Amino acid sequence: MHWILYFASLLLTSAGFSATASQPANGLNDSSAEPVTMAVAGLSHGHAHWIFQDHFAAGDYVIGVYEPDEELVRQFINNYNLDRDLFFDDLDEMLDELQPSGLLAFGAVYDHLSVVEAAAPRGVHVMVEKPLAVSLDHAMQMKALAEDHGIHLLTNYETSWYPSTEKTKQLFTQNREDFGEIRKAMFHHGHMGPKEIGVGPEFLDWLIDPVLNGGGALMDFGCYGANLMTWLTTGEQPHTVTAVTQTHKPEIYAEVDDEATIIVTYPESQAIIQASWNWPIDRKDMEIYGVDGYVKAPASDVVDIRRGGESETVSHTVSAGEVQLETDPFHYFAGVIRGEIEMPPYSLYTLENNMLVMQILESAKKSAETGRTIELE
Repeated sequence: MHWILYFASLLLTSAGFSATASQPANGLNDSSAEPVTMAVAGLSHGHAHWIFQDHFAAGDYVIGVYEPDEELVRQFINNYNLDRDLFFDDLDEMLDELQPSGLLAFGAVYDHLSVVEAAAPRGVHVMVEKPLAVSLDHAMQMKALAEDHGIHLLTNYETSWYPSTEKTKQLFTQNREDFGEIRKAMFHHGHMGPKEIGVGPEFLDWLIDPVLNGGGALMDFGCYGANLMTWLTTGEQPHTVTAVTQTHKPEIYAEVDDEATIIVTYPESQAIIQASWNWPIDRKDMEIYGVDGYVKAPASDVVDIRRGGESETVSHTVSAGEVQLETDPFHYFAGVIRGEIEMPPYSLYTLENNMLVMQILESAKKSAETGRTIELE
């Protein structure tokens, strides 16, 4: 088990995450609900291991996997004791033969468009691993396909299942008098670098490719802050985007940025998104400041709260049950497919949220390239 897989397991275990935190133990296919079958398109994303880990329910309900890399197929067969007959080297053949309800895209981001092109006309719902696409153009094509064929198109972020994420939103919506309107938000996401943390070569090869990933750290981790801010503001349209990117380790990341700072302005607030492959530690944390108080989320299950008029910050550990949060993204996807879950407007998985994310990321790339602030229509 390579480093990133170990870290994911450690993080989920230490946070008390489980597929049963807020849902029945029988996972995707609750016997009282309509069965949902899933297939997988690509395994090269390091997060693909989540599908087959015990933390989640998805592995037992996957009926097929498309992956053309035979060596990668062998790795997954050996690591998770999978049947060789589960695997296909042709996506269209797999979809036609198995006719799954949903498709999980865990390959290169560039391939998300072709996955939706294959799935949508067949009426197969899709969940892609973040970000939605490599470019706004790809995202617009994916959106059109999803709408034309009436499928759900979700984007999965790890931070969507953090109890601290949900608690932060609740505090600013249900306790608005304590915190006031959001004025500034700061998002810190990233790690020491994909090569430095030991991701597999099948992941690294496309992650540092400007075509296959759409960029470097800006795309890989800038999407988190854009997604969270869009959710916190319920889809408020940004006014401007200004970004600076750098490459501190050109010997490793010769063609992409490994450091990005994005400033997004709104009518009455701003977001500062710091995406980096140069942090000395792993980070997925945020700070949300209102007129009268703030909420900081330094960990997946911790919020630090200071309300207006108080002189001290109070740290609070949040459970998934406290905030009624689904901590299994695959179970969530199944619920959406069944019609049991109606996604709130501009919530974290939604297409409308992630189209705004792509607008922000596209503008950030343009800003970094030109040295100008980009105004969004």
